[in-house]
Amino acid sequence: MKIIKKVVIKQVISEKSKSVLQEKFNKHIMRLEQECQQLLFEQRKLQNKKSISKQELHDRFQQEIKNRKEKVKLAAFKIEQLEMLEIGSEIVESEVEALVEVKEGTHWNEIMEQTAIIIKDGVVVRIDN
Repeated sequence: MKIIKKVVIKQVISEKSKSVLQEKFNKHIMRLEQECQQLLFEQRKLQNKKSISKQELHDRFQQEIKNRKEKVKLAAFKIEQLEMLEIGSEIVESEVEALVEVKEGTHWNEIMEQTAIIIKDGVVVRIDN
């Protein structure tokens, strides 16, 4: 029988991966700021329509803008944290699912131990079971 198990993907921080992550966070911030500008534009456009309550419209758009600004703060915090990380540190990048064979006599605790795949600059360097 096969079961699905979660496997953590960790990344070893190198100069290259650090700069790639920083660029990714900066692009994310720029995209969120563009979305805020677009939302403001859409809000101004819709305010001229009489079928929509101006207060309700304002509140809805402000909530969306607030959500994006919170995400900008989070991304800026991640950049700060990234700058503090030392080269060689490991960070959790993502999680994937793996198929694991289970047979009679298999030790359940061994199967359920957390497995991690460690990657450095896009290459698997180690698998921890």
